[in-house]
Amino acid sequence: MLLASLTNRIFLAAALLVVVAIGVTAWFVSGRVTAEAEAGLHRGLVEAGAVVGRQSEGLSESFTLLARLTADLPKLKAATATGDPPTVQPLAVEYQQMLTRSSLVVVTDRAGRVLANAGPVALDAAAVTALPSVRTALTGISGVSFWSHPAGILQVLSVPITVGRDPVELAGTFSLGFLMDRARAEDFKDLTGSDIAFGLDGRIRAATLPSAVWTSIETARRQVGISRTALGVDEYVVLSQPVATGMPASIGSGSAATADRGPFVVVLRSRTEQLRFLGPIQTGIGIMVIVAVLLATILSYAVARTVTRPLAAITTVMREVAATGDLTRRIPSRPGAWEDEDARLLASTFNTLTESIARFEREASQRERLSSLGRLSSVVAHEIRNPLMIIKTAVRSLRQPGASPESIGEALQDIDGEIARLNRVVSEVLDYAKPITFTWQTADPNEICRESVRAVETAESGIGITLALSADVVPVITDADRLRTVLVNVLSNAAQAVKAARADSATVATEPGITCRSQSAEGGGVIVTVSDEGVGIEPKMLAHVFEPYFTTRRAGTGLGLAIARSIVDGLGGTIAVSSVISRGTEVRIALPPSPPGGPRAAAAG
Repeated sequence: MLLASLTNRIFLAAALLVVVAIGVTAWFVSGRVTAEAEAGLHRGLVEAGAVVGRQSEGLSESFTLLARLTADLPKLKAATATGDPPTVQPLAVEYQQMLTRSSLVVVTDRAGRVLANAGPVALDAAAVTALPSVRTALTGISGVSFWSHPAGILQVLSVPITVGRDPVELAGTFSLGFLMDRARAEDFKDLTGSDIAFGLDGRIRAATLPSAVWTSIETARRQVGISRTALGVDEYVVLSQPVATGMPASIGSGSAATADRGPFVVVLRSRTEQLRFLGPIQTGIGIMVIVAVLLATILSYAVARTVTRPLAAITTVMREVAATGDLTRRIPSRPGAWEDEDARLLASTFNTLTESIARFEREASQRERLSSLGRLSSVVAHEIRNPLMIIKTAVRSLRQPGASPESIGEALQDIDGEIARLNRVVSEVLDYAKPITFTWQTADPNEICRESVRAVETAESGIGITLALSADVVPVITDADRLRTVLVNVLSNAAQAVKAARADSATVATEPGITCRSQSAEGGGVIVTVSDEGVGIEPKMLAHVFEPYFTTRRAGTGLGLAIARSIVDGLGGTIAVSSVISRGTEVRIALPPSPPGGPRAAAAG
């Protein structure tokens, strides 16, 4: 599994934390930049709307002032007082030409009858009479009204023409009109940097944008506050507001202006264009995120390796110690800036632990050697003391005067037997103490079994051993003398067990015996089994039969089976003992065709 490795877990955790941190930071920065850009766009739109309002109001005030100044001219008052259109018309044309930005000049008499009408925008008498501003001026109050025009919106400012001072008499009205068309919208666009649209009666009448998108603008302006709409391929923010005049406005139908039917100006800014600069910024942020993630990934892996590499080195040394048992191996310390303090502490602790284990092992080995030496001394002392006492008794018998030849012979026989016993004890002690050397040769296991049985039958009188040897057994490469020693030892133990069983007639129903079998083993080896029907071994003692100095016999040193196992191990085989109390014991010896790594070629030659 991916997370089964400590390196992977550290790497993934560190990389994930860094990626999340970088991602959140990038998301926060990008969001803040976009929010600030949106806020700036809205602020700019509101400021543009304010500029448009001030310009509209200033324009209206300027034309109103011009109208009042012109209406106060004595020449115009005198001409209007005549009520004669041919007299007034030249003056209207002259004044319209003087006011180059005006689109309309209209003069009426006190009854509202049109006396003069000049300018590129011509209104018939009925239209002039219907202008709310003219009707308001006929009451002595200046007014403003709006009239739909194919080029845009016509804004008309009307003032009364008065004569006399006390009382003041109304002679007529003087009106100036100017168009809020595309040209004026372009002027406002130059001032604000925003697209401008003029509208009346809920419809756009003139704009800096193509007429194809006017319907979308009309829909967007109905929303409260700043709205957003798509115009073509670009997205715009939209702000709609009434046209500022400084006076109550009326439209040309004669009814009072309402929010839906009144004049309005729409300020538009391209959000797509204004926020286009965010593209490179967000691209840069994305590139930085990718680079940061890559660097964080590499750094996370390096950190994970820095943490786990010392652990891997420690684990390697632990495995070597476990495999070889060599407690002298140490985890090297590499002081450096990148060396992890915890790993260094763990390595130091492990080195200290192995040193302690090695010291404890040496001390335990020393105690074991001393213990073994003590037990060996006790056994050897015991085994030597008994023969010496017998020899001393025999020598004393020889010194007695008048000893018969029979008693002398028995004494000498005892001395000879005890000397042989002492020699066997010394040989066993030496065999166990010194390293065993083997002489490899090709030998017939069946023949070794026969020789061993004959030797035991000669030494143990009255013991008959049954041979059940397989003819399929082939010669093996082994040390014949050492193997014979093992079999003699095992057969001798079997003979002692059978003797004990025979002595205890209550425990046996039939005459116990000993059987020595041989059979071929898989792979060309041989298995030799020695089974007896002796007294058997108690289960609690069975586990200790191969331990040195462990014996249940008064005359044994406890080294026989220990030496036997050392020899069988050296021959590359195995030896096992199974036993049932009062039913007998079986010793199974398995040998390979040749010892592992043994000198097969030399032995074969």
